[in-house]
Amino acid sequence: MQSNEPTIPDSFEESLLRAGFAQGAQYLETITTGLTASNARQRVLALRAGARQNVLSTENWSHAFSDADVEVRREALNLFAHQELHDTNLLEQILGLLSDGDALVVDGAVFALGEHLYIPSVEALCAIASSHDDARCRESAVAALGAIGDDRARSTILGALEDKPPVRRRAIVALSNFEGPDIDAALEKASEDRDWQVRAAVSQLGREEND
Repeated sequence: MQSNEPTIPDSFEESLLRAGFAQGAQYLETITTGLTASNARQRVLALRAGARQNVLSTENWSHAFSDADVEVRREALNLFAHQELHDTNLLEQILGLLSDGDALVVDGAVFALGEHLYIPSVEALCAIASSHDDARCRESAVAALGAIGDDRARSTILGALEDKPPVRRRAIVALSNFEGPDIDAALEKASEDRDWQVRAAVSQLGREEND
């Protein structure tokens, strides 16, 4: 039996959610409209849909990184971290976001730079890892430096072994990409850390007994 109830049209946010999975070209207009919507939530949804459909341009990313709303900036950075697009201008823009006033934006920028193994960011990441007020940012910066594996970060990562437990644990993992007597000595010392998860991280590396 056919229903006589009227069909309720999708809200724009529902349309944006569908656009991330839609087939055909019709979804593109919805995403494009959403990227410039006055509502920040809609801009976030448009970014997610655009990233999933791989239709975001460098200009779209750039606008999102400079969005007035912190939620949009955070989302853009976390999404970009998983993109294969390696655009130097965008990465330099992200590098500038390491001085953002929002700690989670900084955290997202650090994550994106680390995922893209952006070597020109090493010095700035060292500064974040050693002196940022927010431990989450310091932890993320240590992880990014470990992923990049540039030797300029060696002393900063070793210094992170004196930080809070989550940062120390991250530093142990980061040190897996470095070698030398100083690394072995640091790992041996960390094998007796007061935090059991730090000790476990050293044990998992299997290097605490290296000569």
